[in-house]
Amino acid sequence: MILAAGRGRRLRPLSDRLPKALMEVEGKPLIEHLLAALAAAGVREAVVNLSWLGGMIRARLSDGSRYGLRIRYSEEGESALDTGGGIRRALPLLGEEPFWVVNADVRTSFPFPAGNPRAGDLAWLMLVPNPEHNPAGDFHLREERVGKDGPRYTFGGVSILAPELFRDSAEEVFGLAPLLRTAANEGRVAGALYEGYWADAGTVERLEAIRRRPSEA
Repeated sequence: MILAAGRGRRLRPLSDRLPKALMEVEGKPLIEHLLAALAAAGVREAVVNLSWLGGMIRARLSDGSRYGLRIRYSEEGESALDTGGGIRRALPLLGEEPFWVVNADVRTSFPFPAGNPRAGDLAWLMLVPNPEHNPAGDFHLREERVGKDGPRYTFGGVSILAPELFRDSAEEVFGLAPLLRTAANEGRVAGALYEGYWADAGTVERLEAIRRRPSEA
């Protein structure tokens, strides 16, 4: 699943007329770089959630056949359901097995598929060294387990999630991070530190920084 429903408020004014998933880096939209990487790794089906300017994303990607995979869409209406709510809305399209989730604004050379959750885990997270905009990190990691101790790293917007993670969520609109923290405290989240190329285009400044440097993805 590729998360592409967000409003991209920190990318305004660019995102007032173009969804962040369609902002270009090296001549093509961010989301197309991800689709190419996923298809090259053997992924044959993807779900893309839509809200803000979602019609533009659908028109650009169509059924996904030109990228070598099948795309289905999860519509969230005029207001996005946040990361957790958006994923839960898409569960009927994602099946019963754990699935990949990738933020549409991520650029990375991460080698899909490389996650290693174990039986009983609810999630596997790709963590990265803390960038300047998030020096405190997001999650503790020790010996490939995300929990209550160990160095803190930044969540890189790439994960494997089990449908069970969302089954007790009563709200329609909710974030993913609280669910991950609860599961981590229960010892049910794996992770790995990825030190290869990674960047996110979450703000105008970070998008421009990605555009200025030669790609490593």
